[in-house]
Amino acid sequence: MTIKAPDLEWLDGDVPRAQGFDDTYFSRAGGLEETRHVFLKGNGLPGRLHGRDTFTIAEFGFGTGLNFLTTLVALRNVPDAPALTFLSFELYPMTADQLRRALGAFPELSELAQDLIAVWNPEPGWNRLNVAGARLLIGIGDARELIAEIRLQGPESGTEEGGIAPVDAWYLDGFSPAKNPGLWDADLLKAAARLTGPGGTLATYTAAGWVRRNLQAAGFTIEKTGGFAGKREMVVGHKPDTEED
Repeated sequence: MTIKAPDLEWLDGDVPRAQGFDDTYFSRAGGLEETRHVFLKGNGLPGRLHGRDTFTIAEFGFGTGLNFLTTLVALRNVPDAPALTFLSFELYPMTADQLRRALGAFPELSELAQDLIAVWNPEPGWNRLNVAGARLLIGIGDARELIAEIRLQGPESGTEEGGIAPVDAWYLDGFSPAKNPGLWDADLLKAAARLTGPGGTLATYTAAGWVRRNLQAAGFTIEKTGGFAGKREMVVGHKPDTEED
């Protein structure tokens, strides 16, 4: 596999738009606020981080790393914060210069952004990074293929990459389902559900009907809630603690 960086157009000076998907990486109404509303609040964070030894977050679409870095900021404000594993997938990783420009829009993330860029050297397959004490496991390639290689930690399990604990929260942040249907594929979401622990949650900015149906078919209980900025609705959900009749 040859890594290909995205072809970007810059809107309003600092909002990256992927020309191949005709979509922006974050909202022009405020990327940081969008991440906090959709992915953190949608997953009950940072509240759910309290009293935990470890916490695992997984994401489809690493993009600029904005969701990851915003989560690290939230983690810093949690007394006795848990050890964080952040699993993400990206088919077209940005270059360090692209990351630097995109994240430059968020001054409060500047220190963490520098930490990420300092270790950023994506290679095909699995990349293991440590950023501000968090374990970042990022798969460069097609998520539909890479997710099959992930194993849950247990007495006899684990991969060369060390495996992961069951996922506590999902950030479903692929480009628009209409533009990038592969990251909302029914089989991919079923694979995500298999990696999710009982009571694990999800949040996404989209409320597209076929995405909701795929999530339900994967075993998640979902509901619509208020979206960010001009979006009327978004979706949150959870994996039941026990099998429902």
